[in-house]
Amino acid sequence: MSNVEAAPVETRCGSVVDGGEPGRPARSAHVDVLTPRDVPLGGPRAMTVRRTLPQRARTLIGAWCFADHYGPDDVTRTGGMDVAPHPHTGLQTVSWLFSGEIEHRDSLGSHAYVRPGELNLMTGGHGISHTEVSTPRTTVLHGVQLWVALPGEHRGAARDFQHHVPTPVRLDGAEVRVFLGALAGDTSPVRTFTPLLGAEITMEPHTALTLAVDPGFEHGVLVDHGDVRVAETPLHPAELGYVHPGTDSLTLVNESDDAARLVLLGGPCFEEEIVMWWNFIGRSHEDIVRARADWENASDRFGAVEGYPGDRLPAPALPNATIAPRKNPTGH
Repeated sequence: MSNVEAAPVETRCGSVVDGGEPGRPARSAHVDVLTPRDVPLGGPRAMTVRRTLPQRARTLIGAWCFADHYGPDDVTRTGGMDVAPHPHTGLQTVSWLFSGEIEHRDSLGSHAYVRPGELNLMTGGHGISHTEVSTPRTTVLHGVQLWVALPGEHRGAARDFQHHVPTPVRLDGAEVRVFLGALAGDTSPVRTFTPLLGAEITMEPHTALTLAVDPGFEHGVLVDHGDVRVAETPLHPAELGYVHPGTDSLTLVNESDDAARLVLLGGPCFEEEIVMWWNFIGRSHEDIVRARADWENASDRFGAVEGYPGDRLPAPALPNATIAPRKNPTGH
């Protein structure tokens, strides 16, 4: 998905290691609640997404650097999703749906569909471009779009596209679909450049679930629907609970009379500073300026997307300032 804000904020981000050091005893979960902001995805009938990453309180969770949560949207009212060809650098896009269907095309030549319970992961290291359009079969569009920052040694990685359908793991009162990393005895075969965890968890009403997790990871619990308690912290729909590293288990409680659904993200603290602007991730202001110029000049760097009946997205104007450093908060 493109970040189609007309004036995207240019951000320098760095994650600070906070607990979970080798030899340090695991501790109980400490949870910060992050609330989303609404971002319209362009046009008079814009589909609105709820963005929880990045924000002032937290810019990364592991290498997860961007989280949009959208729907359920009646596409007859919102127009659905129609994102023209746009570029990416220095990241992987992770598409995960709860309902609906999205047609994906990219400059690698991939033509695939994003469907509920199926992972599409696209790597745009040195540069890639793609489109995302909800299909005519879609009546309700609902899901998450996530980005993963590539580490410095791999930020020029070649274009790639992977598709995976995880087998549901059924637990007492819950079901887990592991689309990245390992959880609940299941491991995703999808390749990533840093250790990551990504899973959808559904829970029956008034059930509790305790999951063993890596104490070296920080975690994010994004609630889609239901009222969920993480440790002793309540989370409501669209909120993201940030769990500091250093805990070896997460206890989730669905306090709702209905089923609850959440997305669990995780990874070790990403210690590199990154620069995010529009759809680009780099390490300096100059990286962003170069990527924007390459896109505007139709450089071979991003290739071309075939099969989209329209023009590609122009890049927004650059801000009249260089980057001011911004890091995740330190301490607990």
